[in-house]
Amino acid sequence: MPEEKYVAVVTKPVAAPQPGEAAFFDVDNTLMRGASLFHVARKMHQRGAFTMAQAAGFAWKQFKFVARGENIDDVHAVRDSALTLAAGITVDDVKALGEEVYDEMIASRIWPGAKALAEQHLRVGRRVWLVTATPIEVATVISSRLGLTGALGTVGEISEGMYTGRLVGDILHGSAKAVAVQGIADAEDLDLRRCWAYSDSYNDIPLLSLVGHPVAINPDARLRRHARDRNWPVYDFRAGRRAATFGLKAATAGGAVYGLWKGFARIRGPRI
Repeated sequence: MPEEKYVAVVTKPVAAPQPGEAAFFDVDNTLMRGASLFHVARKMHQRGAFTMAQAAGFAWKQFKFVARGENIDDVHAVRDSALTLAAGITVDDVKALGEEVYDEMIASRIWPGAKALAEQHLRVGRRVWLVTATPIEVATVISSRLGLTGALGTVGEISEGMYTGRLVGDILHGSAKAVAVQGIADAEDLDLRRCWAYSDSYNDIPLLSLVGHPVAINPDARLRRHARDRNWPVYDFRAGRRAATFGLKAATAGGAVYGLWKGFARIRGPRI
């Protein structure tokens, strides 16, 4: 079993890489419109894992998480109660669901502008990583389909092909993203002063502040102000500059993990 807190899954190596340089992209509302886990929940609702009332409750939980702000005690409490429902879910179920969700719901929501930025980094020889709270299995699908280098995501502990109901490390969110990226930088001898990071969320300030080239994409109000005060580049790919927030970007951190694992628990197979 890996001891690392976050697993870096490489999906496509870059030929003739630019030494010391890389770009790191958040996923939800940065690379794609809305939140990947919201669409995972939609797929589970289609499979009968959620009733309409439960789906509405899922969206409301996400809204409350953002409205009251991230609190590490809240995140841990939700994580601990939710992960007990994950035991017995097969890895194959998660991977298959990730493929379906990408094809049916995520592919059409990738921001062309954000994708173009990632592709430009690849063209000049920089590695491009996704850094997201999304389970690593889903993050890896997105990275692979877009031809990126790899992904950093939240890791569930696995035993005999099934999830144990525990995490390896913690939810990859907020300051944890900066820790994970620092780990990649140390392992690959990256000069973070020559690296890029992209996000829409003020919660990712630790990640953005870690690199020499921070960029705000579709920023929330606090990140927009923060970026302007520091003369960071700002891209907004949203029509009318309206953020897709309720039930979308709100599907982050503990609230999203709660809905995700509870839904998986309702479709899991028999325990071994």
